[in-house]
Amino acid sequence: MHALNLSNLDNLLDTLISLATAFILGGLIGFERQYRQRTAGLRTNVLVAIGAAAFVDTAMLLHGSDGAVRVIAYVVSGIGFLGAGVIMRDGGTIHGLNTAATLWCSAAIGAAAGADLIIEAFAITIFILAANTLLRPIVRFMDRRPLDDDTELVNVIYVVCDRLQSKQVIEQIHVALKQYNYPAKDIEIEPFGESDVEIETTLLSTSIEQTDMFKILEILNHMPQVRYAYWDKNTMS
Repeated sequence: MHALNLSNLDNLLDTLISLATAFILGGLIGFERQYRQRTAGLRTNVLVAIGAAAFVDTAMLLHGSDGAVRVIAYVVSGIGFLGAGVIMRDGGTIHGLNTAATLWCSAAIGAAAGADLIIEAFAITIFILAANTLLRPIVRFMDRRPLDDDTELVNVIYVVCDRLQSKQVIEQIHVALKQYNYPAKDIEIEPFGESDVEIETTLLSTSIEQTDMFKILEILNHMPQVRYAYWDKNTMS
């Protein structure tokens, strides 16, 4: 009978509003991530927001605001483990930090919705979307500038291929870079083993879209002459 007392119409309506808000707002965040082909896209962000809303809403029904506060603390730490799963290290480059942070923020949206802070949940969503969209031009502008008077950020593509096929591979590198509007600043060839060479292509641009670079690397790695290709981001003095 205790379940019947908790499951009254007012509580059910309150829960539906919280979950619907988390679904819609998490969907907005996820749509932007899916559009940019990030690791955690539409469904992941929606599920994170709904899950956080469900946990907090349940705690609100059982123990009021005090219970919600305790559950929110667990949600924050739990999402940290989920976010760690989308962070990848590739050579000297780390990918997925922004995606992990967005998941963390999606949980904040869900927590606010579950705590019946609907207006606050909308406000959080607006700021997250602004951070992931409006700040992108600023980030690109800053990435194109030197770090200081003596240090500059550079993007380098390394390709290991058959020595006899290096000319053909270099031509294909130029084609792939031109396709995505990333001209090469410099190309160097170094011996690599007995029959291979390593082609080091320094890009002119210091602001690189990860999705574009992954597509370029996919093109190069599918060439039969290429042993492997990877991308690294370094600083030069």
